[in-house]
Amino acid sequence: MKRLSIRLKVTIWFAAALFLNAVLLFAAVLSVSNSVIQKTIRDNLVETVMDNVDEIAFFQAGDMSRYANDWDHYIVYGSGFLEIDDDFLDAVNGVYTSLMNVDGSLLYGENPILKGTTELELLDGEIQRLRVEGTLYYVYDRELTRQGLEGLWLRGIVSETQGEAQLSSIAGLSLILLPALVILAIVGGYMVAGRALKPIQKISAAAAQIRQGGDLKKRIELGEGKDELHELADNFNQMFERLDDSFEAERRFTSDASHELRTPMSVIMAQCEYTLEKPRSVEEYQEALEVIRRQGSRMSGLIRDMLDFTRLEGKAESFGREIVDLSELAASVCEDMALVQEKGIRLTSSIKEGVLVEGNRSLLSRLLVNLITNAYRYGRENGEIQVALEEDEKEIRLLVADNGIGIADEDQEKIFSRFYQVDASRTGRGSGLGLSMVRQIAQFHGGQITVKSRLGEGSCFIFSIPKKNI
Repeated sequence: MKRLSIRLKVTIWFAAALFLNAVLLFAAVLSVSNSVIQKTIRDNLVETVMDNVDEIAFFQAGDMSRYANDWDHYIVYGSGFLEIDDDFLDAVNGVYTSLMNVDGSLLYGENPILKGTTELELLDGEIQRLRVEGTLYYVYDRELTRQGLEGLWLRGIVSETQGEAQLSSIAGLSLILLPALVILAIVGGYMVAGRALKPIQKISAAAAQIRQGGDLKKRIELGEGKDELHELADNFNQMFERLDDSFEAERRFTSDASHELRTPMSVIMAQCEYTLEKPRSVEEYQEALEVIRRQGSRMSGLIRDMLDFTRLEGKAESFGREIVDLSELAASVCEDMALVQEKGIRLTSSIKEGVLVEGNRSLLSRLLVNLITNAYRYGRENGEIQVALEEDEKEIRLLVADNGIGIADEDQEKIFSRFYQVDASRTGRGSGLGLSMVRQIAQFHGGQITVKSRLGEGSCFIFSIPKKNI
């Protein structure tokens, strides 16, 4: 059973359920049919006896000559005679009717179980049951009450086996139709199951092609539909798209990291080879070591940033959350960063007090430090950096503005990409991961980072986060 296909399993279970239902239905049909037939037999018994009640009349003896040529039957009774209409038949639809004296003696008609009914009490208008030689009979008696018919009874008798022919016919028809319907339903169910499971085959085939060919850009095409299988295909497509994006991002990250590390490594190797070509003076050795130290420091910072970025991007859940006083954190960072005084740039701040957020203190500090560092790096000589923290009913905003060189419109979205440098003149002045990490931190906190900038006039980075009740 475990090795069977889903289609065959569904068909087998469907067939078993249909077979069970067919058996139960057949039993129900026979039971109901038998009940209906038996009731019909009893009703027919009563109807036949009641019809024959009107077929018997009593006449005085002097009137006998008037009916000598009739087809009716005449029986001497008392002071006259009984006229029994020729419509009074011995058996009608299996119902036997007999005319009897009150003592049970037969005057006219037929009683197939006369000996078995001699001791049976005459009960007017009631159906009695009598079993003779294993066969059940229904007996119905009516007392004749018209003038001259006193002491006479009509007794109708019919066997329950009278309905066997109809029941046998119903059973035979059921035995033909029910199996035919079951077989037809099984075949139809097998075809429907195949059609219903066809999308799964497409999903499996697409997954196999992706596994064998490694092409994550391939998608499962099922056409229009809103059922569970189309929803499953959509989820698979979204998963493939995310995997493709992840692998593509990993490929770009590896390529970019290799490119960024190649330059300082090449400088270090070249400096080492140059220095070792021949004996050098102490000053030359010191100069070479200084170059190596700078490049090593740059590599160390780049590797540290890459590890932090990878951790934030892939394992964000490892960073805990708490209630952070963003006002106190921003003021502390600004106070420390104001001591940098790089290129004569002055840092000022306008911090609203009492601003609380739910997040990670270390990451929020890193976000602000990266933004201020970026402002120092690309600010103009003797320029200014302004940091502001503000909030309204909807959101909290942290702004870092400078009056530096600015960013062209076409580069304002690209600067948040990993290792992106606006122009060649900036190469070597940073790892290229600072703003990418800022975006990741903003997304980690459910916020976003945007920039407003014009070339030659400066830039303003805005970190906004929806306000929550703390």
